[in-house]
Amino acid sequence: MSDPLRQELLDIFVGRATRRYGLSAINQLQHALQAAALAEADGAVPATVLASLLHDVGHMIHALGDDPASRGVDDVHEELGARWLALRFGPAVSEPVRLHVAAKRYLCTVESDYFGKLAPDSVRSLELQGGLMSADEIEAFRANPFHAEAVRLRRYDEDAKDPRAQTPDFDHYLRHVAACHK
Repeated sequence: MSDPLRQELLDIFVGRATRRYGLSAINQLQHALQAAALAEADGAVPATVLASLLHDVGHMIHALGDDPASRGVDDVHEELGARWLALRFGPAVSEPVRLHVAAKRYLCTVESDYFGKLAPDSVRSLELQGGLMSADEIEAFRANPFHAEAVRLRRYDEDAKDPRAQTPDFDHYLRHVAACHK
């Protein structure tokens, strides 16, 4: 792994990710580590583990301040994060990140019990992010070759909010960078 990329990731995730994650009792770094740990435990490929670790990078690189959703602003973190990741990694990392909000909308639309699993901040942001999907949106989402990994990532994302979870440290997951780096 290149030292500049490692340092850039550490600056963002260790340096800036210590603020609280939405309304949960964890911070952004804990959330990222938990999502990656869930992906790893599930046997996900390295790109999905890395996407799970980095899926919310857009929250940490925008200039909208803390918790813009509480002010009625969609920070489009998935688009911002995917663009940032696409400069550093291939589409197997950036595309599930770009689609993880669409995956939430999709799951809320096609699974009757998924909405009830959402954390309060995810419920709040859902409407800002477009709400439930139309039939055309469902079809377009399913046509994307990365939709299945985005759904996997979304499930890890939703489950990665446990204040008592124990995970490996950030460096543990950086071993996947070499396999996914451009």
